[in-house]
Amino acid sequence: MDAVNPNVDAKPGRIYLYKRYERFWHWSQALLVLTMLATGFEIHGSYQLLGFEPAVRLHTLAAWALLTLWAFTIFWQFTTGEWRQYLPTHKKVVAMAVYYSWGMFRGAPHPFHKTVQKKHNPLQRLAYLALLAMISPLIWGSGLLYLFRAVWPELGIDRWLTLEWVAWAHTAGAFLMLAFVVVHVYLTTTGHTLTAHIKAMITGWDEVPEDA
Repeated sequence: MDAVNPNVDAKPGRIYLYKRYERFWHWSQALLVLTMLATGFEIHGSYQLLGFEPAVRLHTLAAWALLTLWAFTIFWQFTTGEWRQYLPTHKKVVAMAVYYSWGMFRGAPHPFHKTVQKKHNPLQRLAYLALLAMISPLIWGSGLLYLFRAVWPELGIDRWLTLEWVAWAHTAGAFLMLAFVVVHVYLTTTGHTLTAHIKAMITGWDEVPEDA
């Protein structure tokens, strides 16, 4: 249960958009993903901070923690119906692309207004679909293959797959995830104020434009 009562605590011009678990899941996932990126690139040899073995241990621990978090989150989304927030739609996709690439720099009105039932605009939904359908399988598939390399001979995997290819696939997935994170962080600054979207994900409350 969320301690906030939207009907009692609501004020004019704002809505309670993000529930307590939703915010916990978001920030916990962000911390774990950043940890995995930092340790992953150290394992890759991009720089040295913790040392190879400590980085491997922390990377693996963060990976299992994230998988556990996702298991609870998938259960939460399906029991609350929040999974519907991620269904892709073609409506206003072009309008959103024009707004992000041109309109917002000229002060154009935002073509999409968030509601409790529709928290993500069409481009966000497509981005999350790409994350779930392409980036995540690439990272987790290659990561699990890498982690359980010792059982390859028993399963016959070593006959058609090499560790070098798995490493390349995992690195490619890491760069795609890094790009997703960079774009995601940038888009959090495109609200009516620089920190509006970030504040909403901290407090749960989002301001509603006057013309919404």
